[in-house]
Amino acid sequence: MAEIIRMPKMSDTMTEGVVAKWHKKVGDSVKSGELMAEIETDKATMDYESFNTGTVLYLGVKEGQAVKVNDVLAIVGNKGEDYSALLAGASNAAASGGKVEEPKAAASAPAASAAPAIDTSNIKAEIVLMPKMSDTMTDGVIAAWHKKVGDSVKSGELLAEIETDKATMEYESYNTGTLLYIGADAGKAVPVNGVLAIIGEKGADYQTLLKAHEAKASGGSAPVAAASKPAEAPAATASADVSADHGTNGRIKASPLAKKLAKDKGYDISKIQGSGEHGRVTKSDVENYKPAAEAKPAAAAGKEGKSAAPIVLPQVIGKESFEEIPVSQMRKTIAKRLTESKFSAPHFYLTMEINMDKAMEARKSINEISPVKVSFNDIVIKAAAVALRQHPDVNSSWLGDKIRKNHHVNIGVAVAVKDGLLVPVVRFADSKSLSHIAVEVKELAQKAHDKKLQPSEWEGSTFTISNLGMFGIEEFTAIINPPDACILAVGGIKETAIVKNGQLVVGNVMKVTLSCDHRAVDGAVGSAFLKTLKGLLEDPVRILI
Repeated sequence: MAEIIRMPKMSDTMTEGVVAKWHKKVGDSVKSGELMAEIETDKATMDYESFNTGTVLYLGVKEGQAVKVNDVLAIVGNKGEDYSALLAGASNAAASGGKVEEPKAAASAPAASAAPAIDTSNIKAEIVLMPKMSDTMTDGVIAAWHKKVGDSVKSGELLAEIETDKATMEYESYNTGTLLYIGADAGKAVPVNGVLAIIGEKGADYQTLLKAHEAKASGGSAPVAAASKPAEAPAATASADVSADHGTNGRIKASPLAKKLAKDKGYDISKIQGSGEHGRVTKSDVENYKPAAEAKPAAAAGKEGKSAAPIVLPQVIGKESFEEIPVSQMRKTIAKRLTESKFSAPHFYLTMEINMDKAMEARKSINEISPVKVSFNDIVIKAAAVALRQHPDVNSSWLGDKIRKNHHVNIGVAVAVKDGLLVPVVRFADSKSLSHIAVEVKELAQKAHDKKLQPSEWEGSTFTISNLGMFGIEEFTAIINPPDACILAVGGIKETAIVKNGQLVVGNVMKVTLSCDHRAVDGAVGSAFLKTLKGLLEDPVRILI
């Protein structure tokens, strides 16, 4: 469905923005997180990343022209969709000062007229709404507030850290003023376009502003009183501000530049004392940091007594207790997607043993000349990519009324992170060398752990590999990662007795299990793929042919 993208307010004094450059044109596809335009404000030229996914149907102005704040910047929707009514409605809204009567409003006009409109024109404050930070985001959890009620806020200052279903992202304020109200305490969720905060002139009547917003959202019904919230907000935010340490729940409070600088210098950023707000590590903290030698633990002093004392067991009085941890956005998404996959896709499983003796020899030789260390997982990715090229039916997706056979090979690599699982994608893996794959997988895995993956890096897989061999798991089955039709579960390499040329010898065996969606892939097709994969791994030189 088509949606209007409006010119955002990128600074507290901004009234309009000039489109310095379009990075998309009408007819181009755009994904959430992709750079769409460069917008010149009254303070700087800033990148505008799309929150929508679809096709660019309409651009409001040409490069070099200005668009007022909240006016139409672009329209994104489905290819070929008729957006004329949407655009006409937006034009009418501009002509009437932003007030447009929707068609359905006529039916509820008597009820709406009973409640007089709340005048907020003299209130010098603005409501900050929860932004849509990913294409699948429905709400965001406040990971941490960096300001509390009563604090002054400047445009560009870090206001909060927001956990979406994909990553934890920093939210910088577009407004300047005093933080008058927060919509939810740390750890609580706020729906997209719900009230995140109110910022404005100190002492401004934000309660009336909030009531007017709630009345508008409910279509003119009586506003919900929020008198208790302001009293709770300072206490809640104060508790989030007690710790002077720059870590919150294991997360490091540091600017992106400081994190990058610390990584480049090889510093452990958790050991750097932050001088910024609430212990936040800044660029200068990293530059001035001098690593000190780790103090060795002191040896235990004293000698054993001459005679051993009788052993007396103390009385142990235990108390049963537990902790209930709120489910993270990432875990919610994993649960939803994999439940849908498990119960909608009829899974079947094919397991095969692969002799890895030659693969181990090949890896040793490869790493003698490779600029980067190549792992067994990298070899499996490359072999799977080559096998998929020979068996395109496995490289497919079930779309309900049709099966999509992908002509490209994009392999998703499951990466375990603190809150669950992310699947970054190695694109065109069949065309890349082993060293290329090794470097890319390491970089993507690090981004996944740092929650820095971009949508373009986790979307578009055609086949997935999940490897638990490094944890000592010999064999397991994996749930298909939609929309892929198959996922390969890779176990560890185990030294065991095998029969070779009629003789019992010691060999290195790895078990793999292919989970298949029976709607798109049949048993014979999956078996043929595994046979090819086995041949490639048991004689790795074939991967290069």
